[in-house]
Amino acid sequence: MRYREDKPEDLDRARAAVAAWREKYPQGTAQQLITDLGGQFHRDYGVVLRAVLFAVDMHAAKITTGLPIVAEAYHAPSRRRS
Repeated sequence: MRYREDKPEDLDRARAAVAAWREKYPQGTAQQLITDLGGQFHRDYGVVLRAVLFAVDMHAAKITTGLPIVAEAYHAPSRRRS
């Protein structure tokens, strides 16, 4: 799938589908996700579905632990030692 063929609606649909799948299968693996949802998307969309699953799980981890997501730490202002 070429980048030009990807539409914002496809990503929105993937986010909703993955979030619903994760709620239904909290212990499910990325491979199970692809097996269950892959047929609803372009055949090359598996990478995107895995990435969305990762994002959903990171968000859930932040809520569960109360810790900031790792990505936020990378964007924090740097502190220089003198």
